[in-house]
This record gives sequence, C-alpha cells and structure tokens, in this order.
Amino acid sequence: MISVIIPTFNRAHLLPRALDSILSQSCVPNEIIVVDDGSNDDTSVLMTSVYPEIVFIQQSNAGVSSARNVGIKRASGDWIAFLDSDDEWLPEKLETQMNALYKNPEIKICHTNEIWIRNGTRVNPKKKHEKFGGWIFQKCLPLCCISPSSVIIHKSIFKEIGLFDDSLPACEDYDLWLRITVRNPVLYIKDSLLRKYGGHKDQLSRKYWGMDRFRIKSLEKIIYSKGLSESDENAAKKMLTEKIHIFIQGVQKRGNINEARKFKEQYSEFLQ
Repeated sequence: MISVIIPTFNRAHLLPRALDSILSQSCVPNEIIVVDDGSNDDTSVLMTSVYPEIVFIQQSNAGVSSARNVGIKRASGDWIAFLDSDDEWLPEKLETQMNALYKNPEIKICHTNEIWIRNGTRVNPKKKHEKFGGWIFQKCLPLCCISPSSVIIHKSIFKEIGLFDDSLPACEDYDLWLRITVRNPVLYIKDSLLRKYGGHKDQLSRKYWGMDRFRIKSLEKIIYSKGLSESDENAAKKMLTEKIHIFIQGVQKRGNINEARKFKEQYSEFLQ
C-alpha cells in the first residue's frame, strides 16, 4: 500500500501537472491525498471538478509541515511518498523505488536523483548538492540533501521519530532528515526520477531571510536528543558552530547589532 501526500497553497495553476504525473505512474499508488493549506485560489474547484477521486483535505493556513502531518495521519498506506505541488514525477518513479526496496527489505527510506528546472531552464546542481545513500547523517548536516518529492518512507519511521516539526516555518525537511538518518540507513537511486521546479516567488527560501536560523534550531535539537554516536555528535556540534558564526555575520551585515548580540548570548556554549 502506497499513499502519496501533496501539500499545496494557492497553486491551482501548477497542481494538475503534479497530480497527472502521479496518475501516470507505471505503479499507481493506492491513494493520493491533497492537503490544501488554506488556499484562496481555485484549488477547491479544481479538486472537486477535475479530480473527484482524490482525497482532498482543507485546513486553515498552518504551513507545509502541518499539511504534510495531516496527510500522514490520514494515510492508510504502509509507504508514504511526498510530492510538492510544483514538482512532477517521471512515470517509472514509484515502480523503480518499490523494486529497489523489495530487494533491500531492511531499508525503510528511499530517495532518488532529480532534474532541476529553474525559471523554465534546466540547470546542473552544484557539488554540494550531491546525493548519497547508506548512513548519511553527517552528509545531511550542511544542507538538505534529500528532496521531499523524491522520497518514499515506511510509515513506521514516523512512529519511531515523530512527524514534521510544525514549529519550523522553513527547513522542516532538513530537520526530519537529521532525525531519520541518525537512526536509519538510506537507499539512494541514481536515476533522475523527478523534475524539481524552482524560481517561484512563493518559495520558502525567498520568503525567509537567513534560512540557517532554522537549521541551527534543528542541529541544537538533535544534539540535545542524546541519541548520537560520539562521531555524529562531534560533527553536529562542529556544523552548529559554523552555522552560528555564518548567521551572526549575516545579521551584522544587515546592521542588526542587538540581534547579533542576543544570538551570541543564546549560543555562547557553542562559541567558546
């Protein structure tokens, strides 16, 4: 049983591309769940008139983490796949992943390579965005190295480590990958099975300045969880210190001296 969850907000113009890419899969999922996070466009009309067979849930605007969590709780499948409403899967995406997972029954999470489209043009990811499989916790420390739209996760993982942290307005996926990869190996498929679109004005990376502030919270949380090996803990502390310094420098450049001072005091333990 596979459940696909799509969180969306005011993307009625993009949602059909995502939904049609799911319906065109060579391995069709058992259910598709669209969680509308308070849209005020034509999303509701689109879903009820064009895609009435798809589970459609509406909620007041509470953020992408909340929307995904609502979908996870509603899902009946053993496996959970996510697709952002502005992305699309290639037709063999789910089949390729499920075949690989069948051959590796000990693995509970799988992600794939992806094709990047920025403002309508294909671009090549930088070296720092390289994908990996195996025990990749330390690879996940610098930045988010698993795309939500590429991943499929066994539902038991959420019982083990919890859901998305809905207190984070951004970098919520970075936070989840840290909590998963510190406990679980990851299966990686090198084939590009996803088109990931960027450059939209409504992307969270454009909405929030200083995204590292959210990664800092996630790093602090995982360090204090006390579930890390000595090597992972040392690597996480080193990365936290680096990101604190980078964020403070950014705040100072913007002239927010008081904010920089408060941040230094808050994280003085890691700046010694």
